[in-house]
Amino acid sequence: MIEIENLSKRFGDVQALNDLSFCAADGRVTGLIGPNGAGKTTAFRIVYGLLSPDSGGARVDGIDAASERMAAQRQLGVLPDVRGLYPRLTAREHIRYFGRLHGGEGAALEADIDDLIQRLGMTEFADRLAKGFSRGQELKVALGRALVHRPRNLILDEPTNGLDVMSSRAVRHLIADMKALGHCILISSHIMSEVSLLCDHLVIVQAGRAVASGTPDELRAQTGADDLEEVFVRVLDSSGASGS
Repeated sequence: MIEIENLSKRFGDVQALNDLSFCAADGRVTGLIGPNGAGKTTAFRIVYGLLSPDSGGARVDGIDAASERMAAQRQLGVLPDVRGLYPRLTAREHIRYFGRLHGGEGAALEADIDDLIQRLGMTEFADRLAKGFSRGQELKVALGRALVHRPRNLILDEPTNGLDVMSSRAVRHLIADMKALGHCILISSHIMSEVSLLCDHLVIVQAGRAVASGTPDELRAQTGADDLEEVFVRVLDSSGASGS
């Protein structure tokens, strides 16, 4: 479970987060959605320990992300907005390196790596250097790194951005499988059709604060809209949003 409570963060004159609170429960895909600049990535970075909040806090399975950063990170698998591959490592070496950072070793780790390579469709480039990878290939490797230590909680920032149709489908199936196993999955996406397919609960953020939350059906009922794109637009309109 990932819990965010009264989270605020300012960068100079910009209030990136403004008393943001929500909970991403186990066995559920929670979508954090909003326009560009709404604070989604800032919230993610605080949860996985890259930034410290000005006030409020975040907990991962009850572990404070600021005061017990390493312990919280061990419970997390993270697909960040910037993939950050090392160009002189192969796809397999990337995943192995992160697996070892999390304490994996030997035959068990290699079996997990082989399984991820197969499930994410990386067989053809698993042993190629990352230099020159396409965006879709980079994303698959970053997903493999996030999953190799079998975390209970996942943060996925735009998890299918740059993927073709079949690869996007494979990632969606992987997310559904992990939800069925009771994992907590927190995603951000601008693709409303993907949000509709994946998410059980939505938190809509604008200007660093939550302006609506609920299941997709609850939000449709609240706004009188039939599809999530129109739900999104109506929520932002009613909250006084003036662009993206």
